[in-house]
Amino acid sequence: MLTLHTAGLLVAGRGAEPLPGGAVLVEGGRIAGTGPYEELAAARPHARTRRWPGVLTPGLLVHGAQELLEGTYYPDDPYETAELGTEPVTGAEALAALGLTDARRGNSARRATQRLLARGVVAVAGRLTVPAVRTAVARSGLELLPPAGGGAGASLDPFAGRDHVEEAFHGVLRAGAPARFAVFAAADLKELAAVGATSCVATVIGGRLLHRRR
Repeated sequence: MLTLHTAGLLVAGRGAEPLPGGAVLVEGGRIAGTGPYEELAAARPHARTRRWPGVLTPGLLVHGAQELLEGTYYPDDPYETAELGTEPVTGAEALAALGLTDARRGNSARRATQRLLARGVVAVAGRLTVPAVRTAVARSGLELLPPAGGGAGASLDPFAGRDHVEEAFHGVLRAGAPARFAVFAAADLKELAAVGATSCVATVIGGRLLHRRR
């Protein structure tokens, strides 16, 4: 199926010239083309159109997968928050006190991946050693990349520790590339830096809409 994703502003990658009213044409799990919406729609009149508010960018990358997904426990709301609170639990002593099983670790990682998708994240970099956590990441659709030196510190916020939001982009939106991108409720990248990644409206990975803000 062909789907046209269009937004108020398209930024295809680092250094790319912003394109007002730009669109991304998706066929299956890959990008079939990018450009002005009117041109793509005229060339593919049978494509389904999804119109999004804000700025459409490549999906985002976070580093420190092991710390975020194995070294942090995300309480199950509402079943555990009365006892543990709503904030993620970190620290070896605090985690040991929880007596975590592999199943609980996997469920925690699943909740973490949902938070990442809701921030426009499409890939995580790091080394995971717990099979249940690796399974949760694989099922989420997030790409797991090897650890990379010089990356930003571990944070659910893909913009943390970065001077420019473009530094968090994972890949470039162009024909033939994997269809993984995000849309944020911001007029441009400057406003996106101010409002943050939690302004994410939609996240697409492999052509599938994996997060949509209600």
